[in-house]
Amino acid sequence: MADIPAFVALGANLEDPVNQVRRALVELACLPRTRLTAQSSLYLSKPVGHARQPDYVNAVAALRTRLTPRGLLEHLLEIETRHGRTRAFKNAPRTLDLDLLLYGGLVMHEPGLSLPHPRMRERAFVLLPLAELDPDCQIPGHGPVHRCLAPLDIQDLTRLPDSRQQAPALPL
Repeated sequence: MADIPAFVALGANLEDPVNQVRRALVELACLPRTRLTAQSSLYLSKPVGHARQPDYVNAVAALRTRLTPRGLLEHLLEIETRHGRTRAFKNAPRTLDLDLLLYGGLVMHEPGLSLPHPRMRERAFVLLPLAELDPDCQIPGHGPVHRCLAPLDIQDLTRLPDSRQQAPALPL
């Protein structure tokens, strides 16, 4: 199986969110048969849904993987669990949230896994870091990310200074 480009959104707003996201990026770089090829800057964003919670720290990671979409998702869920993620209610505060956004150009809908991620086009805190990595990245059925980002309000997003780190290069 050839390596497939994939993008993962990261978000956290509890227990030192900057550190949670940075630790998760290191863990993504250590996944089997996967290589972290790039990471966006970190962005501060307002919470969605349940408003009485701290702001979020968000980023996007670019991967090349030989894992299946379901296999990659299982590893993402394991990382969330190691970070103490609980799912008390929809849009609850969290120590770490990892969403598989894109897996090559695959379009699929299975219980627990839809690609592309069904709400990514509504979320500037996902599209802005994704556009930073690849503004021409194609969202299947919707076109390039820069076009999907254009109608969204990005005024509430703040790029954290000096937040972009070199992605660790690990072999597949």
